[in-house]
Amino acid sequence: MFRFSGIDVFLHWSWFLIAAYEISAGSRRYSSPVWNAVEYVALFGIVTMHEFGHALACRSVGGRANQIVLWPLGGVAYVDPPPRPGAVLWSIAAGPLVNVVLVPVFVILGILSRSSGFADAAPNVHALLHYVALINFGLLIFNMLPVYPLDGGQILRALLWFPLGRAKSLMVTAIIGFVGVAGFVALALMSQSVWVGILAAFAGMRCWAGFQQARALMQLAEAPRHDGFACPSCKVAPPKGALWVCGKCRTAFDTFETHATCPNCGTQFQQTRCLECGATSPIETWGVPAHAQ
Repeated sequence: MFRFSGIDVFLHWSWFLIAAYEISAGSRRYSSPVWNAVEYVALFGIVTMHEFGHALACRSVGGRANQIVLWPLGGVAYVDPPPRPGAVLWSIAAGPLVNVVLVPVFVILGILSRSSGFADAAPNVHALLHYVALINFGLLIFNMLPVYPLDGGQILRALLWFPLGRAKSLMVTAIIGFVGVAGFVALALMSQSVWVGILAAFAGMRCWAGFQQARALMQLAEAPRHDGFACPSCKVAPPKGALWVCGKCRTAFDTFETHATCPNCGTQFQQTRCLECGATSPIETWGVPAHAQ
């Protein structure tokens, strides 16, 4: 749709289908269905600001954030903060903070609307302001539930990262997330809500992915290391094993044993990715590990 501060914002095609359904089936709190459409667009305006909070915060700590996608369940900011608990915490918390800032803004606008008589002069606008304020508050409360991958779950993971470490914090958060998913499933069955069911399925898949990632991180932490090398960025020695994959023939190999050359197709890689921090740099720049200095 547009680009702001180098961040591209996309709208998934399914958004239009759900928008048409939600607008046509909207409540009768307005005098015209047009206001239902305005309310729906306003909802995703808040979602967009929320996602920009994530993206801009991630960039402020040196991470990468170049894309936001809006879809029927909300929005996704593709953020890649540095693998530090503080950086991850700020990147995630900045999204809900946008909603927190909007709460007093809507309260003040509501008070001014009533005291000035604007609520009687333009009831549709006043009703829109009221319900958008409720939507913003509802999104804030829902997002702060400690269920991975909601913001509350990811904030919990970042806080647990400080005492437990990267892998264990993700494992604990994923397990707690499964409990939350069970709650969503129960709620979907009791309310017979398709949307809650879809949300439960999405959260369940993300929890499982987080659980698998946590297991991989634990295995990575226990792997033997190449003591003759260290990442130029995080200064950690790389693990031994076929953990790098050739982008051309998809062969897994140990890039430090083959000096960044695929043993199957012979492709020479100019950049080597650190499995700890995600930074890439030429293999010639990987120096002596910090513990060996």
